[in-house]
Amino acid sequence: MGLWGAGMLLAAGAAAQVPQALGEKLKAMGRVIAPPATSALYAPLVLESEPYAGVRVERDIRYGEAERHLLDVFSPQMPSAKAFPVLIFVHGGGFVAGNRRASASSPFYDNIMLWAVRNGMVGVNMTYRLSPQNPWPAGPADVGQGVSWVHEQIVARGGDPSRIYLLGHSAGATHVAAYVAQERFHKVRGSGLAGALLLSGVYRVTAELVAVSPTYPGYYGTDASEYPARSALDGLIATRVPLWVGGAELDPPDFESQMTLLNDSLCKAGRCPAFVRFPGHSHMSEIYSVHTDDRSVSDAMLAFIKPR
Repeated sequence: MGLWGAGMLLAAGAAAQVPQALGEKLKAMGRVIAPPATSALYAPLVLESEPYAGVRVERDIRYGEAERHLLDVFSPQMPSAKAFPVLIFVHGGGFVAGNRRASASSPFYDNIMLWAVRNGMVGVNMTYRLSPQNPWPAGPADVGQGVSWVHEQIVARGGDPSRIYLLGHSAGATHVAAYVAQERFHKVRGSGLAGALLLSGVYRVTAELVAVSPTYPGYYGTDASEYPARSALDGLIATRVPLWVGGAELDPPDFESQMTLLNDSLCKAGRCPAFVRFPGHSHMSEIYSVHTDDRSVSDAMLAFIKPR
């Protein structure tokens, strides 16, 4: 696809919608981040449960020295003569929480990996060090190590290191954005990415933003003079990595503002990204919906990764 294929993606995103009954429940919750309540709605809808037929699952692979430098790889069980695109997923959690899997019985975030495999990709689900023990720039530094591991190791698992897509949600999107934006985190020449998907992240750090969250000061610090250098916005405007920017209608206002800011800034610079605002979705439902019959988010992502 072209570097900034926004029109095509908007059309793809409009092809599917949140089912009405689910949409009413999400709207009743409001613009909040509610993992347990949203999980209760979407967990029964995930299309598969373990054991996953035809999928090779490798868990707890170490990509670095820290305790949380771990990743899971999901790949097609049957060997193939062709190499597959690779999707690396970076979870959220407000910089202080989150993991590759909520629990041994949870479908999240195996759902992202299964969706990747069922759509002709190899999936990599990584975690990273958490704040406040590991403040800025631990997140993008860890993403850099994860991307480097994939470049070195994914061929043996059927993946194509020239077609790596990096998907981040919430704090994960913030870490992905910072990785893309600042070359000092690139352990692979030219970032090593075919594209980056940013779903409800933070791209410009300000004193006002940090003040409204109990977890942001522990990650970004309290010296506002440092915030511009810890923001991804300018680097995202300058990057040549193809970008997909998404967010939910029911995102908390700060996340919606960040999404709009990034899209508007890129367009002002003549580099409009692929951009979708998902009607009816919330901060958590947008990512929990992947690999369910609610394809409103996953169809839009697939159009960016694998244009038809």
